[in-house]
Amino acid sequence: MPRKDAQKDARDGGGDDVEAVLDELYALPPSEFVARREERAAAARKAGRAGDARRIHAARRPTLAAWAANLLRRSRPEEAEQFLELGRALREAQATLDPSGMKELSAQRRRIVSELSREAANLAREAGHPLSDTVQRDVETTLHAVLADPEAADAWAAGRVASTLTPPSGFPADTAAAAEPAGKESRTEDELAQRRAERQERLARAREAARVAEELLRDRRAEQEEADASLRQARERRDEAEGRVSALEQQLREERAELERAEREQQEAEKRHWAAADAVGKAQQVAEEAVREAEQAGKRAR
Repeated sequence: MPRKDAQKDARDGGGDDVEAVLDELYALPPSEFVARREERAAAARKAGRAGDARRIHAARRPTLAAWAANLLRRSRPEEAEQFLELGRALREAQATLDPSGMKELSAQRRRIVSELSREAANLAREAGHPLSDTVQRDVETTLHAVLADPEAADAWAAGRVASTLTPPSGFPADTAAAAEPAGKESRTEDELAQRRAERQERLARAREAARVAEELLRDRRAEQEEADASLRQARERRDEAEGRVSALEQQLREERAELERAEREQQEAEKRHWAAADAVGKAQQVAEEAVREAEQAGKRAR
C-alpha cells in the first residue's frame, strides 16, 4: 500500500516517488484520471524528471470495472489478502487435486467471487458510481482471473488494474507423468504415498484459505447489514425531523403572514387615528372661532 509521506509528495507535485503518483491516479474515478495524469506528468517534467513523466503519462485510464476492482482492493485489504492467498493455494493445488476436490474448491471459489463482486458494487455505489450488471460481471471476470493467473493477481494486488482481466482457459496442468513411456513402472509405493500426502496437504491448504475467505466475507456481510440497518434508522429519523421542520416552517410562514396582516391593520388604524385627530383639531378650531364671533356679536348688540 502507498506510503503517506509519498502520497503527500505526489499531491504537492514536488516528490520523486512515481509509485505514489500512480497509486493516487488509480484511486481516482475514471472520469478524473486523464486530467490528473496530465497534471502529474507536467509537474514531473517541470521538476526535471523526464523518465517519471513518461511513465506517468503512459498510465492507462482504468475502465469502470477495473476501477471498482481496485477500489475493492484498497477498501477491503484484509479480505483482499485472503483472496490472494486463496488464489495461490488454488493454483498450487490445481495440478494434483482429484476431480471431487477441485469441484468442492470451485464451488467455494464461485461463492467468494460472487460475494466480493457484490461488495465492489456496494463500494462503487457509495462512492457515487453505481455499476451496471454488465460492469459487475466484468468485475467478477477480473476476480476469477486474479485467482487463476499470477500476473493478474500481481496487478490487482498493486491496485492498478486498467481493464477487465480474463482468466486463462484452465490452470496449468502437471504433465510430467505423460512424458514417461507407456506401461513403464516409474513410481514406487513410497512415491505414490508421498504424492497422495502432498495432494492432501495442498487440498487442506486450499480448503483452509477458502474457509477463511468465506468467513471474512460473512463477517463483512454481517457488518454491512448492521450498517444498512443503522442507515435506514438514520434516514427514518431524518425524515421525521424533516417533517417536523416542514411543519414548523409552515407554521412560521403562517405566523409571519398573520404578523404582516396585523402590521398592515395597525398602520391603517394609525392613519385613521391621526386623520380623526386632525379632523377633531380642525373642528375644535372652527368651534372656538364660532364662539369668539358669537361673543363679539353679543357685545356689538349691547
